[in-house]
Amino acid sequence: MLTSIGFYFLILIVKIFEVTLATTRIVLITKGEKVKGAIIGFFEVIIWIALVSTVLDDITSDPIKILVYALGFAIGNYVGTSFEQMLGVGTVRVEAIVKQGDGDHLVSILRDSGFAVTVIEGEGMSDKRHVLIMHIKRKRTNEVVSLIKGLQENVVITINEVKPIYGGYGVIKK
Repeated sequence: MLTSIGFYFLILIVKIFEVTLATTRIVLITKGEKVKGAIIGFFEVIIWIALVSTVLDDITSDPIKILVYALGFAIGNYVGTSFEQMLGVGTVRVEAIVKQGDGDHLVSILRDSGFAVTVIEGEGMSDKRHVLIMHIKRKRTNEVVSLIKGLQENVVITINEVKPIYGGYGVIKK
């Protein structure tokens, strides 16, 4: 019985690892990291073939392998997306709409913290506003959002994934 539990555990762990690789590969490819994605894909397929052939071997007499495999897939999706968020590959556009009176101070602090900021003057429902636009490495998103929220009340912050093409400060690979 212990051997079966160990075998099921191995299927679970390998499937979680394989799906984590798949998730990472997909993100890297969509972010333009084709070579890294291809290398990960090579190992992912080797693992997948070995695992599937193991799970399918005499499956009718041991259907628990199906459940363990499916559980590994589900957990692997969760682990893979968590891992990908930790990696923070790519670039985001952070846009913050702030009170005009507080905008200059906030821009100064953001720039002192190493963020390039473009400022556009705007008009809200009842006040003048500054629209702050930053293209930053995705892994710094939480840092910039915390900084803005800590310095400005009643701010509107939006974040969009972007794929920079040319130019900019600190985000484009040359």
